[in-house]
Amino acid sequence: MSRNRASARAAGSRFERLIADALAHALDDDRIDRRPKTGSRDKGDVGGVRIGPHRLVIEAKDCARQDLPAWTREAQLEARNDGAVVGVVVAKRRGTADPLQQWVHMTLADLVALLRAAEPLDPSRPTRDAC
Repeated sequence: MSRNRASARAAGSRFERLIADALAHALDDDRIDRRPKTGSRDKGDVGGVRIGPHRLVIEAKDCARQDLPAWTREAQLEARNDGAVVGVVVAKRRGTADPLQQWVHMTLADLVALLRAAEPLDPSRPTRDAC
């Protein structure tokens, strides 16, 4: 049975809820939740995720075909809309229902930004922008 637009939207909504709930539980953080859609100023599918004081945006994808370039651009745009340090894509991994075993995608520059955000501040070290 192929998907129509309504079934694809429903699958996407279920996947977003699954990821938000799994992260909130795994990180014991009730700020993590699925976000409402906000049109052209969308701020990602899952919000409230933090690394230290910095926000992280998650774009959740439950699609039959992968489009990593478009998905990562979307996550990066939504991170900018949110003022987050980085946006990552969580994509449905076929064959597993465990939300913590889904795929996470980002650029290497986004990984650098994420790792820098996790570093403790060292006043003797000059700051540099991520690639």
